[in-house]
Amino acid sequence: MKKIIYILVINLIVGSISAQLPGSGISVESNVLDGVYIQEHIPTKRVVSYAHLREADVMWAKRIWRVIDLKEKMNQKLYFPLEKQNDRISLYEVIKYGALTEGSLTVYDLGGIELDDKFRFPVKPENGNINDSDFRTLLTSKFGIETQKDSIGIDEFGEEGPVLDDAGDPIKVNTIEPYTSRDIIRYELKEDWFFDKQRSVLDVRIIGISPVVFSKNPETLEVDGLKNLFWLYFPECRYVFQNFFVFNNANDSQRMSFDDLFWKREFSSYIKKESNVYDRAISPNWDGLDALLESERIRTEMFTFEHDLWHF
Repeated sequence: MKKIIYILVINLIVGSISAQLPGSGISVESNVLDGVYIQEHIPTKRVVSYAHLREADVMWAKRIWRVIDLKEKMNQKLYFPLEKQNDRISLYEVIKYGALTEGSLTVYDLGGIELDDKFRFPVKPENGNINDSDFRTLLTSKFGIETQKDSIGIDEFGEEGPVLDDAGDPIKVNTIEPYTSRDIIRYELKEDWFFDKQRSVLDVRIIGISPVVFSKNPETLEVDGLKNLFWLYFPECRYVFQNFFVFNNANDSQRMSFDDLFWKREFSSYIKKESNVYDRAISPNWDGLDALLESERIRTEMFTFEHDLWHF
């Protein structure tokens, strides 16, 4: 009898947590715990608030745009896994979960303006209903590329095939080909560095994050450059990033969340732009090695500024 009650209690706990906690290690399909314990710390973790900051306390500030290249080994934990697992998904899948499934992330469109990252064009439903079909179609389109495919129909013999026009050519229809984690090649961050004289620290706050893919011709699907899909307001993202695991090579029981990863700066990146009077980025004004040297110059200037504040 005790054994039956124990099994029932475990099933109730597993069922309730699997419904509430993404990444708890419980299989959604079979409701089976894939492990020896329920992973509760990260799925139930709360966001740690930033230290209070007054304008009067900011002695120095600089805005920086940087690139996280997913081809670098240190950044692979943002790219993998390519297929969803019980306890872990890629950063892009986390973003899709927050924006498309949970509806807690606001997607900011570029507004037809390249590199517009000022959060001026939020993708929101006009009637306030996030389940509105037109809004869902518009939002989903931000996570894919519009392509043309042959229209498929059923002929008079009951067989499936392309629908032809009067000239005998297949009729094309517009469809959205969704991007997957494999398509994301890098992330771009917009962040503010500042010196807080109240705490005597050089600190940084990430303002926005944007996934980047190869830009393709809608008709030929040939690569013709890079493009930002959209921008996300990072302080809002933290409430989603906090509840998803990042892989730990050394210890499976001591994992951090995506929010922890960005807080602790455990990623590799390079600077692509700093605030300047011309509002121009490093590229295309510098190319190749010159661009890397300019990026390193900006980083060194920031390090030197902090170093020169102290007497040794």
